[in-house]
Amino acid sequence: MTKVIEIKDKAQVERINELASKAPYEVWLSTDTVMLDARSLLGLFALVGQKAHVVAEDNVDARQFSKLVEKMA
Repeated sequence: MTKVIEIKDKAQVERINELASKAPYEVWLSTDTVMLDARSLLGLFALVGQKAHVVAEDNVDARQFSKLVEKMA
């Protein structure tokens, strides 16, 4: 399951990290060149100014995942 977001600033990176850390499943962010665990704050800062795919396993509830991504965006 994937959705695309644009990572605009440091505050958004911190919000993404916090939300991913609280999620009961693994959340990843990927671009054309890298795939990062969304719980890795240091790695997320490399994505500022880029569009990234938010990725979770297919067995995650679609509505729950959509709400998580909305909060990240």
